[in-house]
Amino acid sequence: MTLQLTDVSAELGGHPVLHDVTLEVRPGELVALVGPNGAGKTTLLSVMAGDITPTSGTACLDGTELRRWKIADLARERAVLPQEQRLAFGFRVVDVVRMGRAPWARRPEEDLDDVIVAESMRQTDVDAMADRAFPTLSGGEKARTSFARVLAQQTSLVLLDEPTAALDIRHSEQVLSRARRLAADGHAVVAVLHDLTVAAAHADRICVLADGRLRADGPPAQVLTPELVAEVYGHPVDVITHQGRTIVLPHLVPIDQEASCAPVH
Repeated sequence: MTLQLTDVSAELGGHPVLHDVTLEVRPGELVALVGPNGAGKTTLLSVMAGDITPTSGTACLDGTELRRWKIADLARERAVLPQEQRLAFGFRVVDVVRMGRAPWARRPEEDLDDVIVAESMRQTDVDAMADRAFPTLSGGEKARTSFARVLAQQTSLVLLDEPTAALDIRHSEQVLSRARRLAADGHAVVAVLHDLTVAAAHADRICVLADGRLRADGPPAQVLTPELVAEVYGHPVDVITHQGRTIVLPHLVPIDQEASCAPVH
C-alpha cells in the first residue's frame, strides 16, 4: 500500500508543528525521517499512523484518507513502534509479542499466530527471554520485544520511531537489516533515525525535516550535503564517501568553546 501526504499541516495543543508537508512512501522502500530535536518527526509519524488528524491537507493510505479507515482494518495494514515502550502490567515477553496478532483474531490468519510469534521473537533475538516480565527488561530488550510485536502484526506499512535508540551495535544492525528486508519483501517502511550515517547506510530515501517543514527528500548521497546538514542542524559537518557509503562527521567543538559553555558554580 502507498502512503500519501499532501500539504499536511498539524498542531499539538494548539501549537503548529507541521507545515505543508508533501511526501509519498511506496511499497518496497525504506524511508528515513531525520532532523534536529523538535523538527516534527514524531508528529509526522503519528500523522502517517492515523493517530493525529491533519489540521489541513490530506493523509491517505491506499487512496483512502486515514481518518476514514476503520480502526480494525487499519491495524491490519499498519504497525507502529513508538519511542517509549510502556506497559501498565507485567506481561511476559511472549505475551507482548502476541499482542501484535490481536488484529487478526477470529480470522483465518489466526491459525498462524504461534508460528508467527515464535519467528518474530527469533528474528529479534528475544526468544530466550520469552517468560520474563516486560518491566524487568533493559531498555534495549524492551525495544527489541516491541519490534518483535510489530513484526508479528504483519502489516503492509511499518512505522518505526527511533527503533535503534536503546540498542547496541549488533542489535541496531539487526533491527535495521530486518527493516530493509521488510522493504525488500514489498512493505513500505518509515523509520525516524538520529544517526545520519546509519540512516544513509540503510535508507532508500532520506526526508529531512526542520521547523516542521520538509527541507529535502531523496537518495542519501544527494540529500546529505555538508551545506544542508550544517544549516538544518546548526553545526558544521564533513560528508565523505567510504567504500560506497555516505558518512557524516560533525566538526569537533574546540575545548576553549566547550569550556565557555560550562555552568559557573
